[in-house]
Amino acid sequence: MMEKQEWKDKGYVDEKIPDSVDLKREIRKMCEEKDAIILAHYYTRGEIQDIADFVGDSLALARMAAKSEAKIMVMCGVHFMAETCKILSPEKKVLCPDVNAGCSLADSCKADDLKKFKEEHPGYEVVSYVNTTAAVKALTDVVVTSGNAKKVIDSFPQDAKLIFGPDYNLGNYINSVTGRNMLLWNGGCHVHEKFSVDEIVRLKKEYPDAVVMAHLECKAPVLALADVKGSTATMLKYAQEHSNKEYIVATESGILHEMQRSCPDKTFIPVPPEVTEGGVGCSCNECEYMKLNTLEKIYNTLKYEYPTVEIDSDIREQAVKPIERMLRLS
Repeated sequence: MMEKQEWKDKGYVDEKIPDSVDLKREIRKMCEEKDAIILAHYYTRGEIQDIADFVGDSLALARMAAKSEAKIMVMCGVHFMAETCKILSPEKKVLCPDVNAGCSLADSCKADDLKKFKEEHPGYEVVSYVNTTAAVKALTDVVVTSGNAKKVIDSFPQDAKLIFGPDYNLGNYINSVTGRNMLLWNGGCHVHEKFSVDEIVRLKKEYPDAVVMAHLECKAPVLALADVKGSTATMLKYAQEHSNKEYIVATESGILHEMQRSCPDKTFIPVPPEVTEGGVGCSCNECEYMKLNTLEKIYNTLKYEYPTVEIDSDIREQAVKPIERMLRLS
């Protein structure tokens, strides 16, 4: 397949698509012709979730990447998720519709910085959140997601010396529920850090019977107000299995699409982010990186099979070990 310098510069294929093209139909047609599978995170646009072969959180996507027999995987999420696909399935072609889809958490922990921190703390094992680069995973003893972090941490002896990163809020929560004193990296998700305690209190007054659900990447004061604390999959499962009709949701607003689709008789209220002084408020909290995935970019990435995700073989050999350990413990 050809590659243009313009695509490399932009980080995605920016070819004009005729207005007459039925994007959803053509995307599914190319998937059949090329033996491709589309994986989408719950935080992507609803129209992308609707055409995906599989939609899930980070743990579910990792499991799917490990077992999929498709020749091509299109990861509609952020770049570290595409890297995880390639680490687990190096023989597959992994496509990332827009390589600019980064992650503030992954950016907060550079491999060189973690390497130095490890050297300063001999005898410590490293537990890394899945929201990290392949190079950071290569320095890691075990990977976790928000859905399995406590279970994985519980597998260590109580007196184990652990470094947890890069999400400070998740690590702080795990410390609080396990009685551990892990050393915490000071990273955070730019979406989950913004949720407003005042807005949750206001919404709770407006919807007194609503269940408050919060992602574990949220700050401790937000988690303290939550009835349900967990991953996106945990929150979705709770709503599906319980009779409550109203839910106040503190996580990226993309999950509302699947919540509403699978629970059409229930009401889901997104928690707005904090408004900075002089700023303009909005009704929901979105990850602009996830929203870089569009139907147009998916169409082009399948048509031209670009951008591909490649990982240095030495890094991959080390990075796959902590991921596989996580999957065994999950």
